Amino acid sequence: MERFTKLNSTAVPLPIENIDTDQIIPARFLKATNRSGFGENLFRDWRYSKTKDVNTDFVLNDSSYNGDILIAGDNFGCGSSREHAAWALKDYGFKVIVSSFFADIFKGNALNNGLLPVQVSPSFLNTLLNEVKEKPETKITVDLESQAISIDDGNESEAFEIDPYKKTCLLNGYDDIDFLLSKKEQIEAFELNQRY
Repeated sequence: MERFTKLNSTAVPLPIENIDTDQIIPARFLKATNRSGFGENLFRDWRYSKTKDVNTDFVLNDSSYNGDILIAGDNFGCGSSREHAAWALKDYGFKVIVSSFFADIFKGNALNNGLLPVQVSPSFLNTLLNEVKEKPETKITVDLESQAISIDDGNESEAFEIDPYKKTCLLNGYDDIDFLLSKKEQIEAFELNQRY
């Protein structure tokens, strides 16, 4: 996995609540088992009409908005437990998803795939959404080491929580196997000191 320490980026506002995994990546696109290629079908039914015409009203089709951060409404990633939702968001290019609440399974899948879910208070989420909608060029900084998210233009910032183990993995670019391998010497030393 890619290391994540700090990100400074513009953002895409998606102020819709209860976005479920079938909206993130519809079930009909879950035919592959590798992680690439899912980004092109991210939010497919919102990005395109049934006749495959581009929905110009949808934010991902609005060239005013871009960046590595998706700011979504409350309860993001609810619904089925498909890991493909995290794959699609990551493959599209997002590195951080901000919401005031994440479904637990989605949150775990995101962290396991190097995608950082940042949970903020409802009031700070509204501040972020309003700022980015009004000024698409607004930059946001997500600092994993200090566990803080801030708007570059002003004094608005907030701390966020993350599991310490997952924080270590993201900071070092580890998946679960990489983490165990990083502890190989300690594991071997422990084994040598055990009496059987």
